[in-house]
Amino acid sequence: MYDWLRYEGQGWNHKKIRRIYREMKLHIRIRPKKRLPSRHPQVLIVPNKLNDSWSMDFMADGLSTGRAFRTLNIIDDCNREVLAIEVDYSFPAARVVRVLDQVVEERGYPRQIRVDNGPEFISTRLRYWAITHDVKLEHIQPGKPAQNAYIERFNRTFREDILNMYMFHNLTDVRDLSTKWMVDYNDFRPHTALGGIPPKAVCSFIEKSPVLTGI
Repeated sequence: MYDWLRYEGQGWNHKKIRRIYREMKLHIRIRPKKRLPSRHPQVLIVPNKLNDSWSMDFMADGLSTGRAFRTLNIIDDCNREVLAIEVDYSFPAARVVRVLDQVVEERGYPRQIRVDNGPEFISTRLRYWAITHDVKLEHIQPGKPAQNAYIERFNRTFREDILNMYMFHNLTDVRDLSTKWMVDYNDFRPHTALGGIPPKAVCSFIEKSPVLTGI
């Protein structure tokens, strides 16, 4: 810029040029928008066996102190069972992978996980984990939350029953209430979409009948 202005006949020195350049905020780098690959998600259907498809999503809320926190929710699409409600202030991709490993220890690996296009879900770390364990990441199209309807419906219930119902003073409060609620949700709460039975009861039915219809 200095050389160009001097060539044009301007007598400004490099200090003045730099000052004007910074006042116009031309020194601030414009972060390019991350390009996402084309998304062509599968039609949303109810799997007929456990671990065929999981759904995963984040929610956000705040403590009484004003500090924000997030929850990472994971469910099995087949019987709507809650596999995890992890609570913390932030969730880098490494933390998401760690939560998945904890769930997998008890549940086994899913065939696919349906997610949106949040930075944690399109990260190299999560993609490497999925490839390593032969798990397909099924990304929905940007701006189409209905393509992840199972977890969206669960999120609404969780917000109405827990996040909007209580005042939390710390993360321990959120974790304790979420854990108790999750047990009740899985073991005792009837689900209309499951024929009026809880998710855990569907697990028992699946073990006796490999092929499900109407769920």
